[in-house]
Amino acid sequence: MIIGVLQQKGGVGKTTLALNLAAAYAREGLKVLLVDADPQGSALAWSSVREAKPIFAVVGMPKPTLHKELPAVAADYDLVIIDGAPRVNELARSAILACDYVLIPVQPSPFDVWSCAEIVNLISEAQQFRPDIKAGFVINRKIGNTAIARDVMKAFEQFPMPLLGATIAQRVAFAEAAAQGLTVIETAPGSTGAWEIYTLADTLKTATNERAAA
Repeated sequence: MIIGVLQQKGGVGKTTLALNLAAAYAREGLKVLLVDADPQGSALAWSSVREAKPIFAVVGMPKPTLHKELPAVAADYDLVIIDGAPRVNELARSAILACDYVLIPVQPSPFDVWSCAEIVNLISEAQQFRPDIKAGFVINRKIGNTAIARDVMKAFEQFPMPLLGATIAQRVAFAEAAAQGLTVIETAPGSTGAWEIYTLADTLKTATNERAAA
């Protein structure tokens, strides 16, 4: 299974989500590979400052041929997570074509939701070649103890992809863990932030199982 965390808009926290999801799945005993497909190399930089023993592998593949090269690499792993590049369409297209499921992180504001049109269009284009690719949105960086506004929820109705029930809040713990080359799954496995990641990981399992059964 290959899951891409992809968004054309920058600053939505996709690398943080990708790393923490990889850690959550690795904690379950899966052999996980995280592919840094972003030329900025944020996941690789995270890996380089890590002193603890790795719990999942990280490789850099910011290539427009990713969809052709990744299957051979993925064969050695139970799960692959792609941290995609924003604003580079040729890299995004290749990453999407490599995926079984595309997770689209979006911050809870109508402006951020409206900005998703580009990634949605790219996914729709890829589905012309691979109709089995599925996708869904996840609210990321939600301000704690606040409700998601009705106009934000309504804004998602314009897109064919579902909004997943799991949400991830904006938490200092994510940044503090990342600064050490770690994840909240490792630094605070019983924290609310970690449980939000576990819930998202379980939600994705259900979504990808539905995809496999379709």
